[in-house]
Amino acid sequence: MLARLSIRDIVLIERLDIEFSRGLAVLTGETGAGKSILLDAFALALGGRGDAGLVRHGAEQGQVTATFDVPKAHPAAKILTENGLDDTGEMILRRVQLADGRTRAFINDQAISVQTLKAVGAALVEIHGQHDERALVDASTHRQLLDAFAGHEKDVAALEALWDIRRTANADLDEHRAGMERAAREADYLRHASQELKALAPKEGEETELANRRTTMMQGEKVATDLREAQEAIGGSHSPVSALSAAVRRLERRAANAPALIEPAVKAIDIAINALEEADQHLHAALAATDFDPAELERIEERLFALRAASRKYSTPVDLLAALAAQYAGDVALIDAGADQLKKLEAAAREADQRYAASAVKLSAARTKAAEKLNKAVNAELAPLKLERAKFMTQVESNTAAPGPQGIDRVEFWVQTNPGTKPGPMMKVASGGELSRFLLALKVVLADRGSAPTLVFDEIDTGVGGAVADAIGSRLARLAGKVQVMAVTHAPQVAARASQHLLISKDALDKGKRVATRVNALAADHRREEIARMLAGAEITAEARAAAERLLRAAS
Repeated sequence: MLARLSIRDIVLIERLDIEFSRGLAVLTGETGAGKSILLDAFALALGGRGDAGLVRHGAEQGQVTATFDVPKAHPAAKILTENGLDDTGEMILRRVQLADGRTRAFINDQAISVQTLKAVGAALVEIHGQHDERALVDASTHRQLLDAFAGHEKDVAALEALWDIRRTANADLDEHRAGMERAAREADYLRHASQELKALAPKEGEETELANRRTTMMQGEKVATDLREAQEAIGGSHSPVSALSAAVRRLERRAANAPALIEPAVKAIDIAINALEEADQHLHAALAATDFDPAELERIEERLFALRAASRKYSTPVDLLAALAAQYAGDVALIDAGADQLKKLEAAAREADQRYAASAVKLSAARTKAAEKLNKAVNAELAPLKLERAKFMTQVESNTAAPGPQGIDRVEFWVQTNPGTKPGPMMKVASGGELSRFLLALKVVLADRGSAPTLVFDEIDTGVGGAVADAIGSRLARLAGKVQVMAVTHAPQVAARASQHLLISKDALDKGKRVATRVNALAADHRREEIARMLAGAEITAEARAAAERLLRAAS
């Protein structure tokens, strides 16, 4: 429900803060006091169309903030979650209107798009007026409202699940058929390609691995020549190791005669011999490492050639040949085993179609029965609203050739305003005043099913009085027992039934140079005085005050 409405610098409103409670709140005041401005500002906060003309003269921007108390399970909370917004249980909708025509939208102080604001606003508030086209007059919502009236929500959800199963089954069938048709057109090519790729047996990453091994082998062959030459020089027939060893032995025999001269030389030569022997060992190891089978190199090169040739032939990178082989094998298998699978998929699709169709027909029959009950309930409300010659009817048109997630039915609310006249869609046939009363009757019947938590009625009592106005007030009060109701009214019979009475008036400021709209909550004598003014006009008489008192007592 709406808890608070704050308006800053909108047309004639400089600063306005209104607290709302449950039940029926009425807004009254003389013509031109600013009731329409108040509703326009409220609509702006709900995502309505912005207009630079809404900004108060001399101000850079206007702002409207509407605060709602919303239960966790409410559809508006789902919209917040879908848009990544925090749901705290309290929703603060704020709209800033700039003087240059631009607007900014916020929910819980988080910037959002106007479309998101509008979606949340529509879930929280319905505005009904003589010329309003946003609420129940939208035929696209009538099926949902009929289902809500009849309590079909679980049946609709089950039908939506069957629709998804049906759609998936038919999509699988269509995909399989298309695959079979494609495979059949290319059967010979597919079989040849599949066999060729199967024989080739390519593996992902194989090309890179083979190329690396080939490079290593080719480089190793070149290095081996130099290694052999070095190994021959150090450990071959021309190796200096034998000569050096012989020299060391001769020097060692002379060492006793001149040790100081010979021993350092012998030591150095020993080190040289050891180094040469170690180098010879390393060269042997290196040669062993570079040793490879030339036949292996040839096999690698042949494999690379075969892979790259297949890549060119099938216009596919070598690394994707394995996937292509699997695809072709699958297509061939589809040709070979597709007929059996097709039968299974056809059976599954047929079963899904039948289950959906049976459920849709059953729901359609239930909707037809519910439509009769809805018609009876709404028509029972019409006579006191001075629509005793009118008739409300719910049109349920079923078309099995045009199924959808919610069934095969198109639902639209029709009316016949007088006997003998042609019935038609409510929005097209009913006049402004009649439409308002039809909507009120419908909302009374649907109040606790499929209704927004806050309903606003803008002068739906225009052009009526006496018993009809009293009937409207009675129904608004009944409606307010289930949802929060706000009504802009000129009917004292409606105002008398309110649980909250707000008076809209204009005050002169700056010695009459400008005016501003203000709102006062009325109680007791002040409320009786306003209802008396509504009864009597400019001059409030004792009789008017007495009549106002009777209205208040009767409504209490």
